[in-house]
Amino acid sequence: MRCDRCDEDAVVDQPYQRAHLCDSHFRASVVERARRELHRQVPGFRGGTIAVALSGGKDSGVALTLTQQYFSRRPNVEIVALSVDEGISGYRPATLEKARELTTRLGVEHRIVRFSDAYGTTTEQSLRTLPGTIPCAYCGVWRRQLLNRAARDLSADLLVLGFNLDDLAQTVLMNLVRGDLDRLARMSPHRARQPGLIPRIAPLAHIPEREVFLYAHLLGIPFDHGECPHARAAARNLYRAVVWQLEEAMPGTRHALLRTQERLAPLLVEPAGRGVAERCRECGEPATGSLCRACEFLSSARNAIIMAAASAPL
Repeated sequence: MRCDRCDEDAVVDQPYQRAHLCDSHFRASVVERARRELHRQVPGFRGGTIAVALSGGKDSGVALTLTQQYFSRRPNVEIVALSVDEGISGYRPATLEKARELTTRLGVEHRIVRFSDAYGTTTEQSLRTLPGTIPCAYCGVWRRQLLNRAARDLSADLLVLGFNLDDLAQTVLMNLVRGDLDRLARMSPHRARQPGLIPRIAPLAHIPEREVFLYAHLLGIPFDHGECPHARAAARNLYRAVVWQLEEAMPGTRHALLRTQERLAPLLVEPAGRGVAERCRECGEPATGSLCRACEFLSSARNAIIMAAASAPL
């Protein structure tokens, strides 16, 4: 296939817009889509600190690279990369090494925060104390809270997440199927700041996952290919498969799902006040009830330890 914009060989096909692009035009299209999203999601940003969640995978690596490029000519903007160490052996150490490699290359400050320091436990330790529980449930809650806390400690104005089009389309479908309007309304990007919560944005929102991978490969962005050993248990896998089947049969489905959420979110938030955070009675972090999900999981883990100790033979 030839590129639709020149005579070079195409490196990617885009069925959702019936296009084929060469290396050069593809790279430019990714930069332009990210630029439009940053302009749309943070209009009139005057400067400050931007935290970027950096896992060491392709998505967060591309998000950091494009964010740094977008703000590179603005000396009043400081970018800091934040990585979370959940304590998953055989997986997280390799991704953290790639994160260090990328931040060194870009000249970006890199901070690592750990479950063990913040919660006194790790994902693997909690898996042993909470048998039968899907690790992604509590791991994701703790990771999101810790990223928000770390960004807040930086006095960050924004928290950049590496969510791509596939990620967001899956989340939209998941929330619609569950009838969870509150979560649908709270999805990134966030238009307004709430007490204790750093607004999250997603510059890769309209870039498909495979195009993020291709862009990272073409630019030589260091990232780890490994998958979390607990990922296969995640409920998201079902929605990933469904969204992909729909996209194959009807190109543009992912964009349509995302547009649905973008049009619904203002209607869900403003009239009912959805998304307004309370404070957790235990840790003081933002919560949708009297106890945040992070503390609920921590309480369950501690109770399980106590019960195990009580039932152990003397």
